[in-house]
Amino acid sequence: MDPVSLRKAKRQYLKSTRNRNKDISNDWSPFRAAEKRFKTKFPLPDLSTVLDLALLNPDRVQEVKTGGWAGHSDAFPCQQITLSNSETKGYIFPHIPGLVLLPSFLSHTKQKELVQWSLSEHAKQPNETNLDIHYVLAPEGIWNTYTFAKSDPTIDIQIQPKSAVADSEYEYQTQESGPRQLINNTPATSTNFDSLSDIPKLPAAPSPTAQSSSPSALLPKLRWANIGWFYHWGTKQYDFSKGKIKVHDKILDVCKQAVRAVDWKQVFGNENVLDWGDGGAEWMGWHETYEPDAGIVNFYQTRDTLMAHVDRSEVCATSPLVSISLGNAAIFLIGGQTRDTEPSAILLRSGDVVIMSGPACRRAYHGVPRILENTLPSHMESSESDRDEWRLYEEYMKTTRININVRQVFPKGFVPEKM
Repeated sequence: MDPVSLRKAKRQYLKSTRNRNKDISNDWSPFRAAEKRFKTKFPLPDLSTVLDLALLNPDRVQEVKTGGWAGHSDAFPCQQITLSNSETKGYIFPHIPGLVLLPSFLSHTKQKELVQWSLSEHAKQPNETNLDIHYVLAPEGIWNTYTFAKSDPTIDIQIQPKSAVADSEYEYQTQESGPRQLINNTPATSTNFDSLSDIPKLPAAPSPTAQSSSPSALLPKLRWANIGWFYHWGTKQYDFSKGKIKVHDKILDVCKQAVRAVDWKQVFGNENVLDWGDGGAEWMGWHETYEPDAGIVNFYQTRDTLMAHVDRSEVCATSPLVSISLGNAAIFLIGGQTRDTEPSAILLRSGDVVIMSGPACRRAYHGVPRILENTLPSHMESSESDRDEWRLYEEYMKTTRININVRQVFPKGFVPEKM
């Protein structure tokens, strides 16, 4: 953090803590306490307990040095595993069976390709974004509208708020007053899927305070873009009435490559205490049965966080959730089945892939309490060969982390009655 930002953070810290109850932290869960610890801008958080496996890779020395943030390569126990069809290494964690980390799994070229895909090809119709709830966006999406406006300074594009044109008789989901409440949704299973599908899923109401905005003002407010089956944020369940959009081959290929690179016997072969349910040890067939059909592209600015949550809207409760990191580095926390489990902290850098799988890990609490500013690696900058094409992407990514996470809603061959 630069000196000016640090001084500002110090002033805000002193002001906010001046009259704070000293016992306020007594009611925090271990997960909440960890979130608070890493979110703080002043004093800067201590990363000595954060696992940073980039420190083991000689090719990433300059990336770590330039970014200025580093954890420890031995913050907690992990075990290296052999990957097939990949020059990179994989790591598993004895205390979190099913968690697999693939550092530097994506090449520098692939990382840039996925950034471009996320912004210019994916964050547009028919894929819903958070901005679509509140603004009347062009079918080409916010990024392509932004680049078009940048191509000619004389063009004045103003994006109108949806509240100005919304039908007053249209029914929206009820917005509770006061602080936003956490939603503890019912875990989806093959037996309760039909009843969960019947829950009304009204659209979110457009903000009544949204104003006409330029593309450059709206772009930093882009937070997510849907992948595959439509996710309903109000109920934390899927809205199957909207149908399914095919997962793009660029993402499908990366996810399948990651899952098939792992020898799952090394991950679960010695685990005899995990309860896999009626389906048995499903990991034995993942190379053939893994078929992701939903997900989210998250766009984080360096001030953003993702609080502790569990992904349990999918009928597939154990199959791999694949998470791809692009851009600035982040602190990733993963705990257990409740927030009362002390979470482990991992520093994720651009090109890293995380896989959450199995009964103990797939539905574990996890979150991202901190995006680490000024950690965009040099390979995400423009080069002589792509300077004109990449210039705007580089400018945007200087303050951004993109996370593409993809999951499997239905087991292969599962045919629900009410589709």
